[in-house]
Amino acid sequence: MSLVQQGVHPGGPADPRPSERAAPRLRAAGLIAALLLLLVVMVLSISVGARSIPFGTVLRGLFSPDGTENAVIVRDYRLTRTLLGLAVGAGLGLAGALMQALTRNPLADPGLLGIESGASAAVVAGIGLFHVTTLAGYVWFALAGAALTAAAVYTLGTAGRSAASPIRLVLAGTAVNASLIAGISTLTFLDRDSFATLRTWSVGTLAGRSDTVLVQVTPFLLAGVVLALALAGPLNALALGDDIGSALGARPVRTRALGAVAVALLCGAATAAVGPIGFVGLIVPHAVRLVTGPDQRWLFAYCLVLSPVLLLGADVLGRILVRPDELAVGIVTAALGAPVLVALVRRRKVPQL
Repeated sequence: MSLVQQGVHPGGPADPRPSERAAPRLRAAGLIAALLLLLVVMVLSISVGARSIPFGTVLRGLFSPDGTENAVIVRDYRLTRTLLGLAVGAGLGLAGALMQALTRNPLADPGLLGIESGASAAVVAGIGLFHVTTLAGYVWFALAGAALTAAAVYTLGTAGRSAASPIRLVLAGTAVNASLIAGISTLTFLDRDSFATLRTWSVGTLAGRSDTVLVQVTPFLLAGVVLALALAGPLNALALGDDIGSALGARPVRTRALGAVAVALLCGAATAAVGPIGFVGLIVPHAVRLVTGPDQRWLFAYCLVLSPVLLLGADVLGRILVRPDELAVGIVTAALGAPVLVALVRRRKVPQL
């Protein structure tokens, strides 16, 4: 049995939940069930939309496109939207799990700590100040904005004599997030020509994105996923403390630096593609941890599968609730995530407040 499996939690003290004693075979069965659930949600995402299309027509449009309007809707719009949700959801969920492990902060989330706002502000600056109009340009600005914001939030959250805490990091992220949102609003009002583009991009939606968007962000997301998965073992060791982790062969500084790079890649690429979408990186890792326990290897694997389930499920829900219009997926995830955040804060009693 590994040291992590003995009950040490990366987000705090040992918490001997029954799930932490689950056998690997049970976890593997759960992962297979999660994959089946993902398949069901993907089918729903391709089948459900503003236009009601019979399921048989959907299948023909998907596998034997005949050039009809329904086939174009299914293959060029709904399939692309679904694959983009799959990629972005996996990236955001994995980024959230990675941030929680790196900071030992159970409230870490790319949106909550302002990382997505940082990426958004950088993209807005690129559009408004440098007249960037291509997604390839958005990606680089988003990556730089995500990295700089992560560094700023961590510096503010750990400044001072008292020890860093989850609440301090959240407060620092909230302050940075508010400042960035104010900056974004100012830039959008100063540049009316860019306002229409910014308005649709900054909401956080999967609608209206072409397959070009998917192709351009996929390499960055894949790089972030590979890097994050490679850090699962060292993060398990560092969960026991830096001294014990170093004795087990992990390198704390290198692990955290590479983890920050992975978070910037995942958040920057996801935000550049669909705009800021919050709470996916907060909700999924917490739910998954109830099944996998603290082992980052299983946690990351489950997050890769279940995060797209949440994002695509929220997107489908947004299409149904206000038919024939749609709610942006970023609005639906915010509505789902806010009660979860309140429950998490209340459970931990917010000792610093």
